[in-house]
Amino acid sequence: MLDMKRLRLLRELQTRGTIRAVAEALNYSPSAVSQQLSLLEQETDTQLLRKAGRGVALTAAGEVLAAEAEQLLAGLERAEANLHRARDEVRGTIRIAVFQSAFLALAPPALRALRAQHPKLRLEIVQWEPGEALRETSARGVDLVIAEEYPGHSRSYLPGLDRVPLVNDPIFLALPPEGAGDVRFDAATTIDELAQLPWVMEPSGTATRDWGEQACRAASFEPEVRYETSDLQAHERLIATGNAAGFLPGLVHAGSDVRLLELPGAPHRSVFSSARASQEAHPALAAVREALAAAAAAHTFPLRTPTPPSPGRS
Repeated sequence: MLDMKRLRLLRELQTRGTIRAVAEALNYSPSAVSQQLSLLEQETDTQLLRKAGRGVALTAAGEVLAAEAEQLLAGLERAEANLHRARDEVRGTIRIAVFQSAFLALAPPALRALRAQHPKLRLEIVQWEPGEALRETSARGVDLVIAEEYPGHSRSYLPGLDRVPLVNDPIFLALPPEGAGDVRFDAATTIDELAQLPWVMEPSGTATRDWGEQACRAASFEPEVRYETSDLQAHERLIATGNAAGFLPGLVHAGSDVRLLELPGAPHRSVFSSARASQEAHPALAAVREALAAAAAAHTFPLRTPTPPSPGRS
């Protein structure tokens, strides 16, 4: 009979691409991973790996066996979920990956509720960029991910992952409070009036940055991005102190004096949770999703300030 732990290593190699990445994910040494995969080849009497540059790749037989291993792992997860459903209380460990603003706005109230309702449930949370977190969920590094999509920038659909909507998070044009910076910020009421002023955005190559640049280009200018950071709390701080304009989702705004103006079309980012479909019946996972949904429903979003039309516009 084939060893399940070795089959999982083969599946991990298919998912992560390198033996070093598998070793880092599972806290093994690369030599230990290589040794176990060699033993799997001996068990199957089949070549499962081949040389590929400085690393290895799966052979056709290795790909077939890795796909079968995925089905076996999913079956084990379904069996575990059904076992937990037969118990009288919700318990176990759920590992969650979440992006920053959802971590700050949604995780604390959800954790508080779960601590009171299910004291034997253990939660572990790590902050990860959504794209990486989705891949890690697919690879069984975490059980649940909270991710987001900006308008026109859909996340990849990974096989075996479900997707449950959590909240539509409004995106605002964010300006310094009056008197905090350049006087042109004070007079601005529409995005096109910020063409000659500094901006803060996320780093190049991110979906958020691409969306922000496109919003500016739709207003007929290229933004002067002086400040780049993926930390949206830093965005708010830079804007609040009069240094830049930017775009802030509602989950980020922490009550500073930043002026929030409604953007044309009232855009929003879609926040959702995603987990392996093989775990969807797990009561602990269901409890976490319910708590997150309640936290999202109770969240108070900033009031929108409509953007008046510019002079000469209808």
